[in-house]
Amino acid sequence: MSESRFLHRLTDLTAATWDALHDGGNPFVSHAFLAGLETHGCLRPEWGWRPRHFTLWDGDRLVAAVPGYLKDNSHGEFVFDHAWANAYARHGLDYYPKWLGAVPYSPVTGPRLLARDDESRATLVRTLREEVERRGWSSVHVNFHPADEEAAFDDRWLLREDIQFQWQNPGHWTDFDGFLADMNHKHRKNIRQERAKLARTGITYRIVHGDEATADDLQAMHDFYLQTFAEYGNSPALTLPFLQHLATSMPRQLVIFLAMAGDQPVAGALCLRGRDTLYGRYWGGAPLAGLHFETCYYQGIDYCLRQGLMRFEPGAQGEHKLARGFLPQRVRSRHWLAEPDFAGALAGWCGQERAEVERYAQVLAQHSPFKAVEPA
Repeated sequence: MSESRFLHRLTDLTAATWDALHDGGNPFVSHAFLAGLETHGCLRPEWGWRPRHFTLWDGDRLVAAVPGYLKDNSHGEFVFDHAWANAYARHGLDYYPKWLGAVPYSPVTGPRLLARDDESRATLVRTLREEVERRGWSSVHVNFHPADEEAAFDDRWLLREDIQFQWQNPGHWTDFDGFLADMNHKHRKNIRQERAKLARTGITYRIVHGDEATADDLQAMHDFYLQTFAEYGNSPALTLPFLQHLATSMPRQLVIFLAMAGDQPVAGALCLRGRDTLYGRYWGGAPLAGLHFETCYYQGIDYCLRQGLMRFEPGAQGEHKLARGFLPQRVRSRHWLAEPDFAGALAGWCGQERAEVERYAQVLAQHSPFKAVEPA
């Protein structure tokens, strides 16, 4: 019989114990990333984030887990349920706290049910739901899980879907020209013009991994990050010590793209690298035409082609990515609500939302930048 526990600190476990639960292909579920958020001031109770990692144990042996948080709001999740919370409030019910299985501030699909097989994942999900219900929390949410974890959720879990724009190498692109060659004339021409216009300004690029980044590089990237959040009126969560931690604890998985005017950085994009995927996370820089597209998209595509990475996920939202070779992909989340009346009502709501996503995907498919493939 497995015993379940909620951990308030991931540092209660060694990195080797936690990381034995996953294959290491996704950097966001690593002990280094998740524990780093906790220990370097990125997660605070006053911001609504309280670590409550759900774990299953066989005696002293950790056998399964879900990285998770007790949430007092819905900020930083990228699966929006504010309307659900408002509906609860109108009926005199408390939606918060809720339990969230996710990676903070990261709308990145990746492992959530860290267990060895389908049966173990189903046991993990069932035990988690029972424990949340026993504690009187309103709901369980598992955001951005991969398709191969779907079988663990039964019909009591509501399914939500959304669209992200992602670059995928079909296998025959070996350089940027080969990538462009598969585009139609209009989009190929526009990208070449964008890149050429920026190149004429004299902007160059330095690409540094964590173990290559200087203290000044990390400071510059963090300053760009703060600048972007200030421009949009949002509160930044990531601290400079956290970036410094990533550089030392994940030295080849942290990748920073720095746009240089002479010897001065004028923009930067912070990415993480997985086994076969580059994940774009944050950017900031000068208001120079084309600088955002080059720093956040084209440099990343170029990097993937040189390094043999097959996917590039540049973050949530942004239809402008479609014209630059990032095609729509479905992302998903699962939700269990303790109140059966709300669960029943929201099942229909989720069905309508999925239908809208399907219609949106069909519209986007008509605007692919790539040449039409002739039927065989």
